[in-house]
Amino acid sequence: MASLTNSLPAPSPEQGLSRYLSEIRKFPMLEPEQEFMLAKAWVDHGDRDSAHQLVTSHLRLAAKIAMGYRGYGLPTAEIVSEANVGLMQAVKRFDPDKGFRLATYAMWWIRASIQEYILRSWSMVKLGTTAAQKKLFFNLRKAKGRIGALEDGDMRPEQVEKIASDLGVKEDEVVSMNRRMSGGGDTSLNAPVRGDTEGSMEWVDWLADEDADQAEAYAESQELDARRELLIEAMGELNDRERHILTERRLSEETVTLEDLSQVYNVSRERIRQIEVRAFEKIQARMRELAAEKGLLPAVNAD
Repeated sequence: MASLTNSLPAPSPEQGLSRYLSEIRKFPMLEPEQEFMLAKAWVDHGDRDSAHQLVTSHLRLAAKIAMGYRGYGLPTAEIVSEANVGLMQAVKRFDPDKGFRLATYAMWWIRASIQEYILRSWSMVKLGTTAAQKKLFFNLRKAKGRIGALEDGDMRPEQVEKIASDLGVKEDEVVSMNRRMSGGGDTSLNAPVRGDTEGSMEWVDWLADEDADQAEAYAESQELDARRELLIEAMGELNDRERHILTERRLSEETVTLEDLSQVYNVSRERIRQIEVRAFEKIQARMRELAAEKGLLPAVNAD
């Protein structure tokens, strides 16, 4: 899709992000029937004009997702560009006959493309980084928001303990990652787009696009349904004991303790923990396989 890339508006420091956001708002959103016909024209006949319409109609969605990654100290224009790369990859591989809307499918690719770019760019997250550390990297700011620890600087011990427990990492890893990320170049969404103009629009005004919100909300709802279906199907990989332990430990509203389950099965608490971890790993692996089979999962994936 090289020629398609050249025909798209592109964010750049020279152009200014506000101008780019203004340009992409001009592209209309597509009705489901329009989207399906354009996708069929692209898949069946390689119609590049149809592919172009599919991409441009989702640029606002890509930009909105990209804005959620502005807290990593990287140029916003580059993050948006990577989001667009993911969007184009999604269009290239999209199969309308599978029943999903393009927005649902594209969200996987957009996030994967952005996350791969961030992982390449941040020296603290190298190729050998564990899955748990990557999860911490991409979820720390969200976890801090849930417990009201949004200010910069070190968190209180109980906040560190809570986040470490929720994300399954060591407390010293939370402290270290937080200190590194606190120096990032995050900008408030309430900062003015044009800093020298009194009464100028704020970033949040540009993002509050009703059509983009509806598309993302719909896509997230459909993605949640897809994940739920994958989970249900993947649970079939487990035996009765694994399924029961995993459900009680990770899927129930009130978590059952290792001690209680050890008494049920007359084994040690450590044995229950081992079964839980093994079952969770089996579920994760099977869900990735199923997602790939159903055309939902990009080749690049970071939790």
